[in-house]
Amino acid sequence: MIHRATKTYGHDLGLSVAFRQWRADSHCRYLHGYAIAVRLTFEASSLDARGWVIDFGSLKPVKAMLQTTFDHVLLVAEDDPQRDWFLEAQRRDIAQVFVVERTGCEAFASLIHGIVSDWLKGAGHYPRVRLVQVDVMEHGANAAHVVHDEDRAGR
Repeated sequence: MIHRATKTYGHDLGLSVAFRQWRADSHCRYLHGYAIAVRLTFEASSLDARGWVIDFGSLKPVKAMLQTTFDHVLLVAEDDPQRDWFLEAQRRDIAQVFVVERTGCEAFASLIHGIVSDWLKGAGHYPRVRLVQVDVMEHGANAAHVVHDEDRAGR
């Protein structure tokens, strides 16, 4: 039997992130932003002594990571041809800039999946729990999903 638990950090949390898709042929190539929402789905084949997949109260470091990475931040792709211009905005104290591998909803879901999976492993007390899906929602019409399928091919 597989048990799942979902933790959502909604739009009301205020994860207001700005970015651009510099390679886009649409208006997405311009600087824009959203108050994103994030949904994490955890999975375990057994429950803990309390009957839980994961203790939601233990996720405070995850929430803090989301706030550090996505709250009032300008994310810039490492290969953005205007990266130095954005970094100059940070030097001038105009923007808090983080350079990431890629930008966009899909990239943010992958970034979050990596960080939270590493946190689960590093925490030591969740060896039976896996992060199986990350959903990042820009708004009601746009979302991206990363699904962990490492073990699913053999099932």
